[in-house]
Amino acid sequence: MPPIHSCSSCSIPRILQEHTVPGVFSLHYLRTLPFGTKIETIVPGRCVTITSALNSTKIFVGGVEITRPDLFNNGIFVLHGLDGFVSHLSPLSCHIERMTPMSFPPPQTPERTQSLSQMSIMRLMLTDAMFRLRITGFSILALALKVKYAELVNLRNMTVFALDDASIFSGGHAYLSSVRFHIIPGRLLTAADLETLPVATELPTLEEGQKLVVTTTGRGSKPMRINYVRIRIPDVMHNLKIVVHGLFLPFPHVHPTAVGFGAFGADEESEIVGDGGISQVAPTPEIVLRAEIEDHHGL
Repeated sequence: MPPIHSCSSCSIPRILQEHTVPGVFSLHYLRTLPFGTKIETIVPGRCVTITSALNSTKIFVGGVEITRPDLFNNGIFVLHGLDGFVSHLSPLSCHIERMTPMSFPPPQTPERTQSLSQMSIMRLMLTDAMFRLRITGFSILALALKVKYAELVNLRNMTVFALDDASIFSGGHAYLSSVRFHIIPGRLLTAADLETLPVATELPTLEEGQKLVVTTTGRGSKPMRINYVRIRIPDVMHNLKIVVHGLFLPFPHVHPTAVGFGAFGADEESEIVGDGGISQVAPTPEIVLRAEIEDHHGL
């Protein structure tokens, strides 16, 4: 492999970032991706293209062959050895670029291929999310994602608000029956994205007809609140398709017009969620925890 230092015009930190993608992409999984699948790197707007040859016995990343696959793979982090390095990626690398004589031919059915590619990536991102959540104290959420896997795998992306295991066992049982109300489908909202949302912004959830509402913006001295609940740990985990934020307690239901007219003041806001942690808004129903959570519980 030619050393990266041989590229005098390259930024080594940027090259390393553009060689890193969020997710668990083993060689076996790369072989299942459609020809020409684009995967976004940790540099926003920069994608590597996965291609193959000889019945997928050879896999290429940006035209460079993977010659030492799965040098390290612990189920959370995967390292592959390349036969070279991919030079700086184009700002158009995440889009279909103009064909040249050196380009590979496009698939015969691009719309179907793109749909399959998106589902394949979401499938991997869900697996990645469940791995990470289990080892960071959110194993109940990981189980909920597994229960709703068939529904979630069809989403383009999603934002999830969650209680950790300790909070659920110490009084947050209501979260178990309202997981859908804590998932925003089709929007990948990191902490930075949430802070840009104005008051009264409505966020439709996976629970049909139910919405979350921004009740305090993230700008200024006050912490951001959604449905009057403050986010405890922003960006608990974040990959290409899923972002998870930790909460102090489950979201109460709030009518959007009440937020618009300022029905609740700062004092009421602090009663719902104090800086010290969880405050009960209303008695939560007793839920018997079982070894396996069944879908009819509302997950």
